[in-house]
Amino acid sequence: MENIATDIISLLRYLLPGFLAAWIFYGFTSYPKPSQFERVVQALIFTLIVQTFVYCAKATFTWAGNYFVWGKWSIHSELITSIVVASIMGFVFAYFANTDKFHSLARRIGITRETSFPSEWFGVFSKNITYVILHLNDERRIYGWPIEWPSEPGKGHFSLQQVSWLDEKGETPISGVDSVLIKSEDVKWVEFMDKTWEDTNGKEITESTTAAQAK
Repeated sequence: MENIATDIISLLRYLLPGFLAAWIFYGFTSYPKPSQFERVVQALIFTLIVQTFVYCAKATFTWAGNYFVWGKWSIHSELITSIVVASIMGFVFAYFANTDKFHSLARRIGITRETSFPSEWFGVFSKNITYVILHLNDERRIYGWPIEWPSEPGKGHFSLQQVSWLDEKGETPISGVDSVLIKSEDVKWVEFMDKTWEDTNGKEITESTTAAQAK
């Protein structure tokens, strides 16, 4: 019985870094969590990568030990090294997933046409930092600066600041309101405005909005 308990502890110590890396990745990205089986498979893949780095680190420290005595490599130092490597790996993978850095390079050399983002919806909102017009299901339109938006269509809420209603007569600012929260279920589609607000005081924003209405 003691041998079984020892084996289980050793197995958990071996697999823990992979689950830690997967937990960090999903905690800092908007990727929907897969099924339990898929998450275990991904954690095992992370574990394989982590253990490869740990093996290289052990070999490096052992070689360096021939010249500099820093201490003895033990189970505890191996566990600490694996946790550090898993944490760094989780943050690195999350960074590349949130910025599309890796897939943008892969697209340039023709390996893929995909992006790192979990959906087209998420990718468009990440790349277009600008004012938006939300077309609601009741045919009304609301204009503002998005400070928060749902990671997936049909779920969550939009949070807009500097809000105005748009109609045939033009723009009607909503005064005395800091922000407006709108259910994504009530939004039919979204317009992303040209970035004329970057070098104007707002006059061209109204003009571009009117042009968009005419189209």
